[in-house]
Amino acid sequence: MSLLSDLINLNLSDTTEKIIAEYIWIGGSGMDLRSKARTLSGPVDDPQKLPKWNYDGSSTGQAPGEDSEVILYPQAIFKDPFRRGNNILVMCDAYTPAGEPIPTNKRCSAAKIFSHPDIVAEVPWYGIEQEYTLLQKEVKWPIGWPVGGYPGPQGPYYCGIGADKAFGRDIVDSHYKACLYAGINISGINGEVMPGQWEFQVGPAVGISAGDELWVARYILERITEIAGVVLSFDPKPIQGDWNGAGAHTNYSTKSMRNDGGYEVIKKAIEKLGLKHKEHIAAYGEGNERRLTGRHETADINTFLWGVANRGASIRVGRDTEKAGKGYFEDRRPASNMDPYVVTSMIAETTILWKP
Repeated sequence: MSLLSDLINLNLSDTTEKIIAEYIWIGGSGMDLRSKARTLSGPVDDPQKLPKWNYDGSSTGQAPGEDSEVILYPQAIFKDPFRRGNNILVMCDAYTPAGEPIPTNKRCSAAKIFSHPDIVAEVPWYGIEQEYTLLQKEVKWPIGWPVGGYPGPQGPYYCGIGADKAFGRDIVDSHYKACLYAGINISGINGEVMPGQWEFQVGPAVGISAGDELWVARYILERITEIAGVVLSFDPKPIQGDWNGAGAHTNYSTKSMRNDGGYEVIKKAIEKLGLKHKEHIAAYGEGNERRLTGRHETADINTFLWGVANRGASIRVGRDTEKAGKGYFEDRRPASNMDPYVVTSMIAETTILWKP
């Protein structure tokens, strides 16, 4: 008699050409990921060859009940690490039946920005450092913490090892390998300053693909935490008090910055970002004011400052970049719950297209 695990792990290619495609989209809150699956007649590797689909937008806070149909447009394909074989994950964005992007579809406007000839010519690279916190399911309190109590102060947990310092490594490593399997350019993981908090990095990724890859990496992570019976939080300050918040530091460079003389281009770009500080902060995630306090490796939310190797700055330039006279910089302002489509396209638009 088959066990449930045997059936979940059935290899479909033994008996059929058909594959399963899991269509993924962003729900009404802008942070909730949704997905559903459909059968396709055979393997597909081009999103343009996938059928559009629809869903009930009134159940995701994205459409009224009397006109609830929202259309999914497939945009990017990844290998499915859960079903494996030829099965796929499909990142989609959402439109009205008339073909208009719905208000929560931030990908569409980002794709327009990234297709601008001036931005295409600059080949913008992104590396996003996604921090997150793992919570106990019943009490919504970080894993490894005593219920209703606190562990010892921060210090031993960042990149720490040991049963009293690293909580949830099995989830973190499963996610790392699953992302590599899926074809996401995940470049590393580490334990964070607050116990129960971790980080993964996606990149370098060019243009719109940075957003696609980060969203699918988030999806895979939440599916893994579902299996583990743990709750995933992207709250930028999950625990008040003397504990680090969670961010999504965004590393960025353009072709001009990576070439000789790039350091001057970087300084001009940072100057532009400073002039638009308020607009960027407004788009960099909900609840970020609880995190950007000027403490715990952050700059105050109302202050814009940059520096070399300064983790208390809004923008940090690495020592290597300063020394080489070219390279990249890190925008440390985005919160862990930011939308990568919004943040990546906004940085490109401000630094490349905007003429103050």
